[in-house]
Amino acid sequence: MAPTSVPRRLTLALGIGAIGALGVAGVIRASDHQDTAEVEIQQLPDINDVYAFPGSNANRIALAVTTASPVTPAQSATIGFDPAILYQIKIDRTGDAVEDLVFQLQFVGTGRNQTVNLYGPAAPNSVGRDNTLLAGPPTLTGATNTALGKPKGVQLQAGLFEDPFFIDLEQFFRIIPDRRPARGPLSVFPVPASSFRNPGIDYLRGFNALGIVIEVPEELLLGNTPGADPKIGVWATTSK
Repeated sequence: MAPTSVPRRLTLALGIGAIGALGVAGVIRASDHQDTAEVEIQQLPDINDVYAFPGSNANRIALAVTTASPVTPAQSATIGFDPAILYQIKIDRTGDAVEDLVFQLQFVGTGRNQTVNLYGPAAPNSVGRDNTLLAGPPTLTGATNTALGKPKGVQLQAGLFEDPFFIDLEQFFRIIPDRRPARGPLSVFPVPASSFRNPGIDYLRGFNALGIVIEVPEELLLGNTPGADPKIGVWATTSK
């Protein structure tokens, strides 16, 4: 009789990052969209959300990062990732908020017709704020807005997706007016509010985001992480 194995339960600590690296200590559940005036002007480096969830079967895990949100319908025809930016997803196996593995992505070209190169998962050349590209050929390479890789290995799709974030931005800026953007139709709301509307309104319906979605076998991330209930930390960064 062939031996069987029971998948170990995987617990995740999620984090977010911006330009440079942001370590994760403990569990962070947050979203970070256009939080400064500089981000309004430089949309592409802004990381919005980091997701980790079960993959296509019990032995796989999916990691996703969204950037540049919200992308308007007019922008959607021409927007692409910044080829000058190194996009990274970082994995902590030991609970010390220091990356043990990284996925690194670089983009070639501009607009909708880009090529993406994915490196890793592999141990980084350096940790923290100083990052350099992994040596060797990419794990996957191909066109953006296309599913790349094989179902039993590393899979990737990077490109334009409908923004998964749900929020009534009009009401949010009435509740917290100092977070209003500096320009555009959401910059001025004269009527204050103290709570969200019921039923809720998805202001971002019809808006898009640039997204990076990677699915891998769990064993590539867990390695020799001990215990029946291993924990890993996941966060993302953009840097130049």
